[in-house]
Amino acid sequence: MMSEPSTIWLEGRIVEEDSGFTLSGLCRATGASESQVVLWVSEGAFGEQDGAQQTWRFTGTSLYRARVAVRLASDFDINPPGIALALDLLDEIDALRARVTRS
Repeated sequence: MMSEPSTIWLEGRIVEEDSGFTLSGLCRATGASESQVVLWVSEGAFGEQDGAQQTWRFTGTSLYRARVAVRLASDFDINPPGIALALDLLDEIDALRARVTRS
């Protein structure tokens, strides 16, 4: 996952990594539609979600990734498989930067 801090600043509030969001809560926090998030989940953008959509829970990291996904979708009109790939590539970039910083 992207190497963001364990807390996320969201519209004047701090969100802890272990915060739990429902599907509708994640959509409200990011401006994404439920159908967008469902498609992104099906492509693996937020890890595996088991069970019915009403039981899905998302972390602070998922919130961060969803906000990035919304921007990618709106700014670049990227499709759901492309969103998942872009998020993974951004993870790789972050990991490489962290590795260079440690060196």
